[in-house]
Amino acid sequence: MPSYRVTMSIESLHPGTAPASVVPRAAAAAAEFTTVEASDLTIVAGAARVIVRFTADDAASALQIGAHVVADLRVVAELRASLVTERVKGTWVPVR
Repeated sequence: MPSYRVTMSIESLHPGTAPASVVPRAAAAAAEFTTVEASDLTIVAGAARVIVRFTADDAASALQIGAHVVADLRVVAELRASLVTERVKGTWVPVR
């Protein structure tokens, strides 16, 4: 089964949101529909990025799962951007 990931740049957290809860929440949202391979938080140019890697049957399913994760995270955070990508021969390629 192909690997996909959804990457979300966090603008800010809503009041009352514990920073440590964001990555587990994003992973749990994806896990409602598929197997989560990994989840992580990185800092790029001073901005937080949450990454959830998961499996999906196809690109359409991956986009639906990614949209669900983004919608769920918007409950607790303002997102600057999000992107669903697929692993193709060692490279992450945007899913269209």
